[in-house]
Amino acid sequence: MTPENRNLIMAVALSMIVLLGWQIFVIQPEMEKEAAEQERIAAEMAQSAATANDSGQPSASAASGTPAIINNTAPAKAVDTAKRIVIDAPLVRGSFSVRGARLDDVILTSYNETLDENSENIHFLKKTSSNTPFFAEFGWSSSDSGQTMPSADSLWSADRDVLSPATPVTLTWDNGQGLQFTRRISINDDYLFVFEDSVTSSLPGDITLYPYGLVRRHGTPATTGMYILHEGPLGVFDETLSEEDYDDLRDAGAAGIKMTPETAGGWVGITDKYWLAALLPTQAKNYNFGFQSLAGNTDRYQVDFIDPNGLLLAAGGAITSESRLFAGAKKVALLDYYAEQLNIPNFDLAIDFGWFYFLTKPFFYAINWLFGLFGNFGVAVLAFTVLVKLAFFPLANKSYRSMAKMRLLAPKLQTLRERFGDDRQKLNQEMMALYKTEQVNPAAGCLPVLLQIPVFFALYKVLFVTIEMRHAPFFGWITDLSAPDPTSIFNMFGLLPYSVSFLPPFLQLGIWPILMGISMFLQMRLNPAPPDPIQAKVFQFMPIFFTFLLATFPAGLVIYWTWNNLLSMAQQWYIMKRVARG
Repeated sequence: MTPENRNLIMAVALSMIVLLGWQIFVIQPEMEKEAAEQERIAAEMAQSAATANDSGQPSASAASGTPAIINNTAPAKAVDTAKRIVIDAPLVRGSFSVRGARLDDVILTSYNETLDENSENIHFLKKTSSNTPFFAEFGWSSSDSGQTMPSADSLWSADRDVLSPATPVTLTWDNGQGLQFTRRISINDDYLFVFEDSVTSSLPGDITLYPYGLVRRHGTPATTGMYILHEGPLGVFDETLSEEDYDDLRDAGAAGIKMTPETAGGWVGITDKYWLAALLPTQAKNYNFGFQSLAGNTDRYQVDFIDPNGLLLAAGGAITSESRLFAGAKKVALLDYYAEQLNIPNFDLAIDFGWFYFLTKPFFYAINWLFGLFGNFGVAVLAFTVLVKLAFFPLANKSYRSMAKMRLLAPKLQTLRERFGDDRQKLNQEMMALYKTEQVNPAAGCLPVLLQIPVFFALYKVLFVTIEMRHAPFFGWITDLSAPDPTSIFNMFGLLPYSVSFLPPFLQLGIWPILMGISMFLQMRLNPAPPDPIQAKVFQFMPIFFTFLLATFPAGLVIYWTWNNLLSMAQQWYIMKRVARG
């Protein structure tokens, strides 16, 4: 064994050891630490639910002299005996209490927690009495500190018991000091709630009221922990997306993070990977927005808005304010529809399409259109791959023709290596002269790879972040294209009756990652060997490296890569035959 071969094998072995060690000693302990932290938070919240004080000064306070969002100091009730209004919509069920009139119980009926159709539906917004409250609230703040505003403990009267698209609910509450509050809540068929708040005055003088809205979440939720996806508070101000992590809010403390856009409109919310709770105030006005972490026994995160100018309520007069709340699944077409119909700036950015937005979103719509034709997202991905190959066909053809010529030059290059092997400078000069004479570009083989990089990342985003791909089946054992291949070579792909979940994810080699590795190996055999022997040996290990790497990737992406390799091989083989025939 030559020293070069020995060094190469050692380098590859050390790389695998480092990769395995990183997974075992860094990644897994971090995951276990995160799981333990979530259990601790849940236990603390369960212990303090009966006495928790759901209060805090929000961050979206207005300029000096303008009241902030009301500080709801009423303790949360572990058991609320007040009547709850049932929510009954095509995609949503749940309820809300007439005490506080907070929207705090939203269940998404079209989605389950797991692939098991008998598993629980996604319980998105959660009651104050639960271990992890998550709710939306709308209200008024007053310039007169002597006036009582609706709070978390205010008991509203309702005109009906069921909220549905056909039956809005009207709530009323009197502060006993000359102000009558009315709230009309409606819901449509697609996750959108509308809150129409009005106030009637019997006061002898004028008063200014400031409408606000907030979304508050108790506890730090478990996230994917991946840099390619944002989960947490976000909003669009001055038509620019702002994203804040949960730990950033904790670091900001009670002061929070304030946004005072110069232009009218904007929105703010809290997002999970697939679900969104977003406050959508009337877009014709300027608002102050804020992100904040509230003090207490557990972490509490809040996003909010307030009208800094307020509405003047004249003596004996009335005022009205309207706001919307989106609470549901982040379906691409739906967010686009609301962005256009309600003039909400960049509402589609609630879906984290990433840096390759200009590719990711068109890719999604192309795959979704193909899904409409074939009825299967996996088949749609295969068809999309063919379209991508056709789009790059001229460039790929040029590259493959150059690579075919490189293969024909292999004997001449070997002769040069034998003649000038000891003189690297002279060897390189002769090789460059040969390439020039034969009109061959040795770097042309890199072009297909370079073209695939943005396509790969954009498609990865589509599969990873869009809810349309969640739990989307292919065929056979692939029941979720957005998740890794569930099989593993270490239990004979499910034939042996034991689990391999204890292994690091990159070692749980499924069928499709192995097929991808084989296809990559076969494709590389068609390529000319790199002129540098060391480089050539490194390339031999590339299929192995990518096999382990893609074991953790969504199955849909691995299927795409495998299919792309097969198409490339067919195209390359055909061109090689034509070049060989002259």
